[in-house]
Amino acid sequence: MTMRPWVLAAAVAVAALGTVHAPPAQARGYVDVSVRVAPPPVRYERVRVRPGYVWAPGYWRWTGRQHVWVGGHYVRVRPGYAYVAPRWYRHGPGWRFNDGHWARR
Repeated sequence: MTMRPWVLAAAVAVAALGTVHAPPAQARGYVDVSVRVAPPPVRYERVRVRPGYVWAPGYWRWTGRQHVWVGGHYVRVRPGYAYVAPRWYRHGPGWRFNDGHWARR
């Protein structure tokens, strides 16, 4: 019974230290994934116009063993930027993946 307050205090202290030492978040436009298995054809997704948003299309994600479909979603528009969709491209004997990202116009 007397240990309960100490356990709670220790958990709060660890959580507080984790936020103090957390590195700043950085956007990364390129994910270095290279596989020998070609991704399946892109799936058709029905998209409706939504003011103030752009559609980020779905893509095939490599799990280390197989491709798994990740459905598209809406992303809030960023003035002065254009959204570049994620895509797979052929590179030598394999395939590489570029993650979706924002590019300055």
